[in-house]
Amino acid sequence: MNSLYPLKFQPLFREKIWGGHKIRTLLGLDFGTLSNCGEAWVLSGVPGNQTLVTNGFLEGNELNELVEIYMGDLVGDEVYEKYGDEFPILLKFVDSNEYLSIQVHPDDYLARKRHSANGKTEMWIILDADPGAELISGFSTKVDKETYLIYLKEKRLREILHSETVKKGDVFFTPAGRVHAIGPGILLAEIQQTSDITYRIYDWDRVDEKGHSRELHTDLALDALDFTVLPEYKTHYTLRENGTTSLIKSEHFITNLIDVQIPLKKDYGELDSFVIYLCTEGSFRLVYDEGDISVKTGESVLIPNILNLVGILPMPSARILEVYIH
Repeated sequence: MNSLYPLKFQPLFREKIWGGHKIRTLLGLDFGTLSNCGEAWVLSGVPGNQTLVTNGFLEGNELNELVEIYMGDLVGDEVYEKYGDEFPILLKFVDSNEYLSIQVHPDDYLARKRHSANGKTEMWIILDADPGAELISGFSTKVDKETYLIYLKEKRLREILHSETVKKGDVFFTPAGRVHAIGPGILLAEIQQTSDITYRIYDWDRVDEKGHSRELHTDLALDALDFTVLPEYKTHYTLRENGTTSLIKSEHFITNLIDVQIPLKKDYGELDSFVIYLCTEGSFRLVYDEGDISVKTGESVLIPNILNLVGILPMPSARILEVYIH
């Protein structure tokens, strides 16, 4: 059997009523003839929406096929034991030209009970934001279910939600149960559990070209919502130049930010997990025992668990999200 190597994938592009063009203009990804590309799924094992390998002898294979064949060698023994043949992380770019719906995602317990699927905990890092762009994350005022439903019925929901103006580099962690919505003028990278379950709460009374509004999930969302009010919803960090900065540590994924202008070596010998690099700025060459591979803005590369030592050679600089499971 040929040896595993760093894998690149062909993104899947999604037309969205609220989408725009920044995935092409700022990330350099060609989404073809779509008029409003809202999402690029850059690495996905979601059944029916799997990304395909684009390099090496495994070209054309779906992600979960590789997990099934290579098991722990690809994803790590503990990861394979926990998640089986489904790759556990989904990476996206999201470009919002209008407000996304106000929504919530179920946790693992609720998602498995209702849908036999994973819950959806996610995080965002803002890659570009128009002046004054904002998003919704969590509640600003303590309410119970009955009060919440009154605000929803009267279309005053924003009065009890926390809005925040964002800028490039801002990070938000959105555990399952937290109400949220991305506002217009934002391009972000999203790391999440492998799940496509969204409960739409309010869609700004939008209709499509046929005059139809999108389905709302008021009852399903009610039991999924966490009404806890936090003093802060943004994640704060201090960027470490030419090093690795911790962004998010959760039971579902760990995300770090690697900022490099000089060559960097990484040793994953103690880690029993795959590692994903998602390049959000610049470009670099990923060097490993048997060769090297180029990665540019908008591209991801999956480093198999059996590759312990890699080098990052910036060309001439790069910002990279590093994602794995502990």
